[in-house]
Amino acid sequence: MRTRPPTPWPGEPLDDEPSALVEAAAPAREDETLRDRLAEAVTASDAPDAVFALSRHGRRTVLSGGTAPPPPLPREDLRYEIGSATKTFTGLLLARLIHGGELTGGEPATTLLDGGRSAERAPVTLAHLITHTSGLPALRLRGLPAWHTNPYARFPSGRVVDAYLRHRQRHRPGTRWRYSNYGVAVFGHALAAATGTPWEDLLTGHVLRPLGLHGTTLRADDSGLDAVGHGKDGETPVPPFDAGGFQAAGAVRATPHDLLTFLEAHLDPAGAPPLLAAALRAVRRPVLRRGLGHRHAHTIAWFRHPTDGGPMYFHGGATLGQQAFLGFRPDTGTALAALCSRRFRAHDPFVTAAYALLAEE
Repeated sequence: MRTRPPTPWPGEPLDDEPSALVEAAAPAREDETLRDRLAEAVTASDAPDAVFALSRHGRRTVLSGGTAPPPPLPREDLRYEIGSATKTFTGLLLARLIHGGELTGGEPATTLLDGGRSAERAPVTLAHLITHTSGLPALRLRGLPAWHTNPYARFPSGRVVDAYLRHRQRHRPGTRWRYSNYGVAVFGHALAAATGTPWEDLLTGHVLRPLGLHGTTLRADDSGLDAVGHGKDGETPVPPFDAGGFQAAGAVRATPHDLLTFLEAHLDPAGAPPLLAAALRAVRRPVLRRGLGHRHAHTIAWFRHPTDGGPMYFHGGATLGQQAFLGFRPDTGTALAALCSRRFRAHDPFVTAAYALLAEE
């Protein structure tokens, strides 16, 4: 039977374990430094509610705070609207369906959406839509009401699809990169048509459930779990975001811990089901490059920037009253989910702080 070693005097290491306390002290100092950095980021965000959740080699550190009184539930337990960062889930879903053999990515969107009644000489494919090379504008919604009135809710799925089928291309698909919420929204409807499965069921069945993301959903409810968003003044509450027919482009809302689980799966896909693991690896690969020196690389799900140690992957998002930043770095084993309940318009301290944290060596 092993006996418990004697307890040393304060500051006196055991003779037979001279390095034990030294080795334990280093991680403790690192943890304290990291918590300080996250606390600084929370303060810099100047938002009613802010959460910075960071995982390094699977070890999680979560800091929250804000300018508003604490909500009834802890901030880190609430669901936050992640806006355009939803596209990281959407891209992963396509990769999963491709690796499962259900799709190739080369399917023409118009053919899928109009039942094969039309044929195009230069069709817009699923791959064009998800990589923002479809030639579609950022938005294609005539009479878009004022932003603060939750405009997307007024454009259900049928209206989005009908507008697309009547649209005439200005540029040949695949020749120009232009970020398009509208294009990714159309992608979602085309994917649902191709599989005969509603979008919410596709995402839930192939991504959310296999990864155990039980705190992630596509709409607000009356459970009290949803964070309240605020306008650019940081004080005026705004209604919950309703993505309408733009679900694939911006409907996801999730807890910080669910988002860390999602990002950790990208860092270590081995724990996911085989087809999803293959998809998680696939969404790291660049599919196009642009800008001076081709510095800006894109996968089907992420923006990809170089660092001295290797690439970092990230995506931001914003709704009417909330913002999100998601990212991961394989070289440092780091995943970051940053969330806040304020919509910034310019000189955004939230994104600046989040990007800087992910970029740190």
